[in-house]
Amino acid sequence: MTANPSALVAPAAAERQASGQTLPHLITTVPGGGSPAAQLATARPEIRARLREHGAVLLRGFGQDGVDGFERTVRTVGGEPLTYAERSSPRSTIKGQVYTSTDYPPSEEIFLHNENSYQATWPLTLFFLCVTPPDTLGSTPLADTRRVLAAIDPEVREEFAARGWMVVRNFTEGFGVPWQHAFNTGDRTQVEAYCARNGVTAEWTAGGLRTRARREAVHQHPVTGERVWFNHLTFFHVTTLQPDVCAALREMYDEADLPTNTYYGDGAPVPDEVVAHLRDCYRAEQRRFDWQRDDVLVVDNMLAAHAREPFTGPRKIAVAMAEPSSGPVEQG
Repeated sequence: MTANPSALVAPAAAERQASGQTLPHLITTVPGGGSPAAQLATARPEIRARLREHGAVLLRGFGQDGVDGFERTVRTVGGEPLTYAERSSPRSTIKGQVYTSTDYPPSEEIFLHNENSYQATWPLTLFFLCVTPPDTLGSTPLADTRRVLAAIDPEVREEFAARGWMVVRNFTEGFGVPWQHAFNTGDRTQVEAYCARNGVTAEWTAGGLRTRARREAVHQHPVTGERVWFNHLTFFHVTTLQPDVCAALREMYDEADLPTNTYYGDGAPVPDEVVAHLRDCYRAEQRRFDWQRDDVLVVDNMLAAHAREPFTGPRKIAVAMAEPSSGPVEQG
C-alpha cells in the first residue's frame, strides 16, 4: 500500500532517501482495493505508525470529495477537528473547523515552524488538503525536528533547553492580526481569563494589548519519547523577516514594542547570530514535494516543522488540526 516518494522530493533529499529516511512518507490507494474511504479506514494503523516514524505522511489517491470528505479523513485518522485559537496569522474559515492556510501574499515565504507551539496546548496532528495546486512552487516544505535538534550547536541547544524561550506579542491597531481576531472575542475580560489559564501575561497598553509567554524550547514527544526542537523561537524572531522589513520595524519601534519578537525564557535578548544559526539548521533539514489535487498531507506537529514556498497560480490549501497536546503552563 506504500510507494517510494522519490519523485516527490527535491534532489537534495536523495541521500536521505537512500538511507530510508523519507519525509513525507507516501501512501497511495491500491487499484481494485475497494473504495478510497474503505482503504483509508484500513490504512489507518499504517498511517499512524508511519506518521510517528517519519513525521509526515502524504495520502494520494484517496479522493476527498471537497471539504466534507476532508473532514471525514481528519476524523478517520485523527479524531475530532480542533478550533484554531490564539491566532498569529490571518486565516479564513472554510467550514466548521476547516480553515484556509495562512492568507499571506503568494510572493512571500512562510518560514518553518510548528503549529501553535507558542501556546500551552497545541494540535499533535495537522492535516492539509490540496484543493487547487499552484502553477509553480507552492510546496509545504517539512523539516524533521529530531534532526533539527541534533544539528544545533550543543551549547546553543542546551542553553535553550535550560532557559526556555519567550514570545512577546504587541497587538496594535492596523498592524498584524487584531487581538479580537487572535482570541476570538472582543471581550477584554475573556482575553484576560484565557491568558490566565494558559500561562500568558496580558498587559493592556495605549496601543492595544501586549502578551508574554514563556515556553519550553525542547520537548519530549508524548508518543515516541524522543526529544524534539518544538517552538516558534526562530519563526517569531524579528530577524527572520525579510531584511528590509526587519530593519524598518527596528527603526519604527522600540524593542519592547515590536509586533512580535522572541527571547530567552528569562526575557534576555537572543543574539541575532544565534537565530541565524537556528535558521541554517532548519534549512539544512528542509524537504519538499509538489502538491497534486486532492492530496492530503498528515503531519505530526511535534516531529516535523512545516513551511510554505512562494508560488504562482491559484493555490488553495485547506487545513485542519486534531489531537490536543500540552506541556507545563508557566507564567511569562
